[in-house]
Amino acid sequence: MTPMKWFWGFLKKYRFLMLLGLLMTTILSVLAIVNPYISGLIVDEVIQGGKTELLPKLIAVLLGITLIRGFCRFFSQVVYETCSQGVLYDMRDKVYRKLLIEDFAFYNKKKTGDLMSRQTGDMDAVRHFIAYVIYALYENILLFVFAIIMIFTVSPKLALLMMVVLPFTAYNTYRQSKAVRPTFQRIRNCFSSLNAFVQENISGNRVVKAFAKEDFEMEKFKTHNDDYLDAQLASSKVWMKYLPVFEVLSYALNVILMLYGGWMAIQGEISLGSLVTVNGYLWMLTVPLRFVGWWINDIHRFTTSVEKIYDTYTEDPKVRMPAAPVERKKMEGNVEFRNVSYTADDEDIVKNISFTAKKGQTIGILGSTGAGKSTIMNLLCRFVDTTSGEVLIDGINVKDLNLYDLRDNIGMAMQDIFLFSDTIEGNIAYGRPDCSFEEIHEAAVMADANHFIKQLPDGYDTIVGERGVGLSGGQKQRISLARALLKKPAILILDDTTSAVDMETESYIQDQLKKLDGQCTVFVIAYRISSIKDADLILVMDKGRIIEQGTHSQLVTQNGYYASAFHNQYGEIPSVDAVSEAMAERRE
Repeated sequence: MTPMKWFWGFLKKYRFLMLLGLLMTTILSVLAIVNPYISGLIVDEVIQGGKTELLPKLIAVLLGITLIRGFCRFFSQVVYETCSQGVLYDMRDKVYRKLLIEDFAFYNKKKTGDLMSRQTGDMDAVRHFIAYVIYALYENILLFVFAIIMIFTVSPKLALLMMVVLPFTAYNTYRQSKAVRPTFQRIRNCFSSLNAFVQENISGNRVVKAFAKEDFEMEKFKTHNDDYLDAQLASSKVWMKYLPVFEVLSYALNVILMLYGGWMAIQGEISLGSLVTVNGYLWMLTVPLRFVGWWINDIHRFTTSVEKIYDTYTEDPKVRMPAAPVERKKMEGNVEFRNVSYTADDEDIVKNISFTAKKGQTIGILGSTGAGKSTIMNLLCRFVDTTSGEVLIDGINVKDLNLYDLRDNIGMAMQDIFLFSDTIEGNIAYGRPDCSFEEIHEAAVMADANHFIKQLPDGYDTIVGERGVGLSGGQKQRISLARALLKKPAILILDDTTSAVDMETESYIQDQLKKLDGQCTVFVIAYRISSIKDADLILVMDKGRIIEQGTHSQLVTQNGYYASAFHNQYGEIPSVDAVSEAMAERRE
């Protein structure tokens, strides 16, 4: 399917409204030929012929035509605007729905500002085309054709002479259309880059201020802004080159009428009224000639925008709903990785991972940055798909499960915390918006968030800004944890969830998690030994592989990576029997 066919698919829904609008536009164009004709009659029959009794009737006709044209003009504008807003609504909704099902790979290579420009500037170009350009082109083509026909009825010689400008107009139109298209493609690209840069810097304004890089960012913005300005000016240069030619051609018609038409009137070949009539039709010729260049620009802006939107829309996610998904509304939480490997951009992220987690167990995952810890959880949630091997939940390959059922049974407190511009209550209840406040309060207590929430100005009704602005890192982590706990999932994933909280709070949260008492399988990704010490199984990862696995006591005695990490965090490694005592002292 081409971008234009895709666009017409949206417009088809409003085809009858569009036909009604075009019908009224046709009536407008037909009635436009009446007034100049009557003006000529007034000159010939009333002023020169002395038939004054015709004047009231002719004036009444003029007034009637004006009223009908005003009525058609108003309602045709309403119709076109209704169609344009309807298409815009449907298109924006469909594109947004597609964006929601895109996978991580899509968002990793797309900039937020670029995607926003698809939904704003490009969509507005589509709306403008439907609301204005379609009817303007149609109406002016009709006016031009009707005017030529009417001038032929007055004087074929004068009409033929006026048509001499048409080949020059057609050639100029072709040249401008060919020259202006690349400029609009560059404008849309530069606008997307500028939009993406501004969005990124507004989101990262704290980092900019923390490093006092305002001047540096201003220079970068200037570069993007200059590129956008240059693109606009390059497009304007095309207009500057061709639009004056259209103006000259339109004024040439006036010159032809004044010189040749006036000479014909003097010679008696046409009457003075006929000259007035032709002069009345002249605007129907000059307006299309003067504005055809602008309409070409609008058309290319529209086609470029549709192509941009369509290119974004047609990018299919690599992670898709299976053709015949296995439905599992409620899962047990048994997890198994069988020889799982994952490769991205020709780089091995995880290699040959195998382990089993039974329902209710807690699995700790430890490793250096980039070891592949979060990737394992992304594979479990099917944010990405395995390159080889299988990820099983309750014995079913996650690739065969209904994607929404799978993720609905998993609660995540992610490393990259995002809080919506909503109340704290709304953020916690995001996964279960129909839950009671008592359940929200219970989840907040488990996440050790209740005490600081109550101290906020409006408590649970306090509005938090985008990305949780106004809350500390630890507070955002606890709200994120409460959000995950409220789902009461079969599998709970805590990705470095307590890194920004103190040891006392971490200890409290761990005690609360123990109260789950086998209700769900818990995966804890952490850098602190204290976060995973009590796990039923600890996986130690390095360079995408599991290099050690076992319980805390087993791993300490192996004197490997885990024992070294424990030594770095707690000092000299004590005997296995003293481990619990050391950890208790650390918590205190």
